[in-house]
Amino acid sequence: MRAILVLAGLSSLALAACTKSEEVAVGSPTEGGARATAMLKTGTGIDAGRASATEVAGGIRYTLDVKGLPAGTHGAHVHTVGRCDGPDFTTAGGHWNPTASKHGTMNPQGPHEGDLPNLIIGTDGRGTLGITVPGATMAGLLDADGSAIVVHAGPDDLMTDPSGNSGGRIACGVFGAA
Repeated sequence: MRAILVLAGLSSLALAACTKSEEVAVGSPTEGGARATAMLKTGTGIDAGRASATEVAGGIRYTLDVKGLPAGTHGAHVHTVGRCDGPDFTTAGGHWNPTASKHGTMNPQGPHEGDLPNLIIGTDGRGTLGITVPGATMAGLLDADGSAIVVHAGPDDLMTDPSGNSGGRIACGVFGAA
């Protein structure tokens, strides 16, 4: 009887260990996760930096490293179409929103997968941003018409639908599989 109880206890521990090892936090790196990059340009075609998208557990991790843009706070969003025709980049379409949510992390009916936090650019024209967007998928990001990353002229108020009142588009880059 004692041997059966010991075996039952060990089995329970083994199952608990399996369950814990299978739990992966959103944003954790995934082995062999897909990657995409986008080279950002201004409306006049000047290099404005780079963005990357990396598949992580439960979403996509975006990293932006921009240069040569005006100092201040700027909205940054993933847009639905992989086109960046200058000077205004309207060919990038609206924000990537496959779940038909409202815009903004402060909106009770938001956010959507294209929403990123504001990008702060210093007086030297450089800025960086890193964020994991839960629920976003590389299959959606790199769908038939692709997607783009856009930096806007002004700050995103993180609430107003559809774009957070972030103003015109000052830099854009098309995501491509890396």
